[in-house]
Amino acid sequence: MEYNDLIKTYLEQEIDILKRIDVSAVNEVLNLLEAGIKREATIYVFGNGGSAATASHFQNDFNKGVSEHIDKKFRFLCLNDNVATVMAVANDVGYEEVFRFQLQGKIKEGDILMAISGSGNSPNVINAVEYGKKQGCKVVGLTGYSGGRLKELSDISLHVPINSMQITEDVHMIFNHLMMSVFYKSMCGIDHIKN
Repeated sequence: MEYNDLIKTYLEQEIDILKRIDVSAVNEVLNLLEAGIKREATIYVFGNGGSAATASHFQNDFNKGVSEHIDKKFRFLCLNDNVATVMAVANDVGYEEVFRFQLQGKIKEGDILMAISGSGNSPNVINAVEYGKKQGCKVVGLTGYSGGRLKELSDISLHVPINSMQITEDVHMIFNHLMMSVFYKSMCGIDHIKN
C-alpha cells in the first residue's frame, strides 16, 4: 500500500502547528522554572496515558539531563510514576484523586505544577490543579484541542491548537526537549546542536 500522501499530510500539519507555537509562553515557563530552581521549589509533573509518559520524560530530562551539569538541581516529581501508589489511590479513593491525593500535605506555596492533558479536561488533572492553586502554586498547563478547563486554570499555557492527540503529544515532547536544550546552553554551557 502507498502511504506517502498520509505521511506528508501528517508532517505538514505538525510543521504548521510548530510555526504557531507561542514562543513567549515557552519563555515564561523557562523563567518560572529557573526561578523555581533557585528557591528549591518542587515541580510536580503529571498526566494520563501518553501524557503520563511525557511527564515521566520531563522528570528524567530535568532531574538527570540538565541537573547533571549544575550545582543546584531541579526537583521534578512525576506523580504518575509510582504505579503502586496510583493504583492504591485509584482503588481505595477514586481515579479522579490519584494526583491531588499525592499533593495533600506535601505541596507548598511557591511549588510548580506542570499538568499535561491533551483534552484539558481530565478530572484527575483538574482536581490536582485546583488544589495546587489554592496552595499558592503556579500552574503550567500543556494542552491540545480547545485547551479545556486546564487552559483556563493555567498561569502559563503551552497550548497546541489542533484536534489531534498524536500531534498534540508530539509537540508536548518538543516543549520538553526545547526547554531542556535551552537550559543546556544557558545553565550548563553545553551546545548539543552542532553546525
